[in-house]
Amino acid sequence: MAPRAPPRSGRLSRGLLLLWALLGTGLCHAGAEAEGFGQDARTSPPVAVFNWTAQLVEETYTNITQKCWELFVDLMRNVTASELCEWKVISRPYSLLQACLEGWADHLRYGYPNALAERYIFQSHHRYFHNCTLEHQVYYDPPEDVLLAMIIAPICLIPFLVTLVIWRSKDGKAQP
Repeated sequence: MAPRAPPRSGRLSRGLLLLWALLGTGLCHAGAEAEGFGQDARTSPPVAVFNWTAQLVEETYTNITQKCWELFVDLMRNVTASELCEWKVISRPYSLLQACLEGWADHLRYGYPNALAERYIFQSHHRYFHNCTLEHQVYYDPPEDVLLAMIIAPICLIPFLVTLVIWRSKDGKAQP
């Protein structure tokens, strides 16, 4: 009797699936001819199709985004505290994080921007860039009551001005 292989965990199959997803290869080719098996010549041959479920895509994207984050953290280890707010220093790691998150979302057809990618971007800002301030003055929107007054005042002024023009033009005298 042959020795029995020890039972394996699902990690290997997930790892192979992730490798397959990263390489972007297909499981089978549709170019094969189907002969026999009662196939009508007008129908296409049966093709095995790997059906990506939303859960599998999300799990794959979650694993990949974690790797993107780890790469970003590794790159940020080379940045000193005094350089954290200098764009020319942090632009490469930051852009690589963004490109990694966006590229894999596009590759997996997951949609970008998404909540997971935003979480990593916000996490990067919170962890590394929260003390960065702008050298010039930051302009904010006015409070809602001021903004509402600035919008409504011209709207209310237009009917008054139209009424004034019509009233003044009705004096009966011909204009030259």
